[in-house]
Amino acid sequence: MSDIDPGIQYMQEGKLEEAAQYFTEAIESNPEEPVHYINFGNLLLHMKDYQRAERFYHKAIELDPKAATAFYGLGNVYFETEQLDKAQEYFQQSIQKGLEEADPYFMLGMTFLYNEKYRLSLPYLQRAQELSPQDVDIQFQYGLALAQSQQLEQAREAFEHTLQLEPQHSDAHYNLGVIALHDEEIRQALEHFNLALEIQPDHLLAGNGKKQIEKMLGEQDG
Repeated sequence: MSDIDPGIQYMQEGKLEEAAQYFTEAIESNPEEPVHYINFGNLLLHMKDYQRAERFYHKAIELDPKAATAFYGLGNVYFETEQLDKAQEYFQQSIQKGLEEADPYFMLGMTFLYNEKYRLSLPYLQRAQELSPQDVDIQFQYGLALAQSQQLEQAREAFEHTLQLEPQHSDAHYNLGVIALHDEEIRQALEHFNLALEIQPDHLLAGNGKKQIEKMLGEQDG
C-alpha cells in the first residue's frame, strides 16, 4: 500500500476532515510529490470547493507535466462550473497523457452532449462503453447520444443493454417507448411507458407519453 491510501480510505468513508488532515500532512512531509496535490484536489472537488481544487491540480501539473489524473481533475472542475470548452480541452489532454480509462472518455463525450453536439459525443461515449461495458450511466448516455443522432436501432440496443444492467431504469424504458412510438409500434410504446411509471410513478414524460397513446387508441377504437 502507498502512503496515500489512508487518505483515500477516509474519503470513501465520508470522513472528509480526516482526509483533509491526512493530505495536508502528506504534502508537508513531501511537498514535491504531485499525487498528494491530486488527491487533495479530488477531495476539494468532492466538496465542491472548485477554486481551491483548481489550484491543487495546477500545482500537481507544475510538479509533473505528465500527471494525467491532474488534467482529468481540472476537466471535472471546469465541467462542474459549466466551462465546457475548457473541460473538453483538459479531458482530451488527460487521454493524450495516458489515462486510458472509461471516465475521461465518458466525460469528454458528456461535454459534447451538453453542447448538443451529439454526433461528436458518439466516438468518446462508445470508447467509454467499450472500456466499461457494465457501467449503467455510460450505457444510458451512449443510448441518448445515438437517439439524438437519429441512430434509433443502435439506440434501442443501448437502452436494452441498460435494462439488462439495471432492470429498474425508468428512463431507459421511457426512451424505448419513444423509439417504439417513432416506429409506430404503439402497443410496445405503451408497455414501456407503463413500465417506466411502475418504477417511477412521477415520471412526467412517460405519463405524457401514456396519455398521448391512450388518446390515439381511443380515437382508433372510436
